[in-house]
Amino acid sequence: MKELKMLAIDLGASSGRGIVGTFDGEKLTLRENHRFSNDPVIVNGRMHWDILRIFHEIKQSITKTVIEGDNVSSIGIDTWGVDYALLDKNGRMLSNPVHYRDTRTDGITDHVAKKLPLSDLYATAGLQCINFNTIFQLAADLIDDPNVFERADRMLNIPDLLNYFLTGKMANEYTVLSTAAILDAAKRDYAFELTDKLGIPRKLFGEIVQPGNRLGKLLPQVLGETGKTDAEVINVAAHDTASAVLAVPTQEDDFIFISSGTWSLMGTELKQPLINARSEALNFANEGGVNGTIRFLKNIMGLWLIQESRRQWRREGNEYSFAQMEAWAKECKPFRSLINPDDASFATPGNMPERIREYCRRTGQPVPETVGEVVRCIYESLALKYRLTVESINDLMGRQAKVIHVVGGGTKDKFLSQMTADACGIPVSAGPEEATAVGNLMMQAIAAGEVADVKQARQIIAASFELKSYEPTQDRAMWDEAYGRFCALN
Repeated sequence: MKELKMLAIDLGASSGRGIVGTFDGEKLTLRENHRFSNDPVIVNGRMHWDILRIFHEIKQSITKTVIEGDNVSSIGIDTWGVDYALLDKNGRMLSNPVHYRDTRTDGITDHVAKKLPLSDLYATAGLQCINFNTIFQLAADLIDDPNVFERADRMLNIPDLLNYFLTGKMANEYTVLSTAAILDAAKRDYAFELTDKLGIPRKLFGEIVQPGNRLGKLLPQVLGETGKTDAEVINVAAHDTASAVLAVPTQEDDFIFISSGTWSLMGTELKQPLINARSEALNFANEGGVNGTIRFLKNIMGLWLIQESRRQWRREGNEYSFAQMEAWAKECKPFRSLINPDDASFATPGNMPERIREYCRRTGQPVPETVGEVVRCIYESLALKYRLTVESINDLMGRQAKVIHVVGGGTKDKFLSQMTADACGIPVSAGPEEATAVGNLMMQAIAAGEVADVKQARQIIAASFELKSYEPTQDRAMWDEAYGRFCALN
């Protein structure tokens, strides 16, 4: 086959990058051509995404493919879920998209529950009840401005918005829309019976397209800025976790994954949603995947705890590398203090080390004082949260997991990967590190007809990237004792 070159725009909550993927028929190789920070902006007490700056950076990445002669045939964009922009009838944004960590949705679930019982919402949408799901954000918009939907004509999630900026074409991609709690998980279509009860108009929601849809070429005015390219924009699995799960290098139908980054998205892949009283009690989400699959998972706070702690130490004048923090953590006494990573006190930006100390004071535990003690507390607590989640999945599926596949940037945390194997008592396979970009690129290759399906894509991924295995090594009794204390906190 002729060498296929593609551009993945992979946007995370703190940074974005453009990655050129080259597929030679057997293996995929990656080259980062552009990287930029993604910094929220607080204006008048509201936290926004700087979406126009993000779009500028995307165009810079495309420009570099032209200058460097990459001759990419397609472009795909993936981002985080839930957030969106409202556009008027002329296709112009009413305002910059609001960040999911903004406080405007504090208490919104109680408000929504008065009109729409949360159990009914779960029974249809099958998502975790999290106050930043799109349906809750839309309800908050209506509280802030009762006339907002008179001016708004369309709602586009972030990757769909950026695709619209590039092509002038509006479409709602399935995997990212599935994080909104406005879809019927079983029907894979809008659940207007939910939005109607909250006064959210149907006109906001457009055609749903599946991953692999060919959206179109770049607008002439975009080409005027980037230089000439015939690249076509493809709707990839636009929710970053959906792309990451596509990149899990396994041929098994039953597997557990952790897409590890700012969030730890942990779950399994199903052919149909699993929605019952037990899954609701355990707060599992049914999100859309490729080929109509369901990502049955839990959102766990993840490396946000480490990232935000590091930002606080930097604010105090201390620039610690991740390697330094891990080394100091290894020197500390194990299982001295534990936290529930998903405690509400850890959800927003701020002094994370002090919040962790306050949590330990509140729960009668030794207070972690040093950098190493704070980091070890986070790592051990995350590993134990993974064990709790594995056991919940085993219970719901009626089987025992044999291996955990960790993909994404968190695979660089070797200490955490080993702890995960020890805590869960099963092997961990880590890689690829760039799972989201890899899944993005593989969907473009499938759309191009150069890769047959997801099964073949996963074979190619396994052959293309180094995977690292971690076997349980530590005394199981130590982890069992810590697990008992951890469960008492949840």
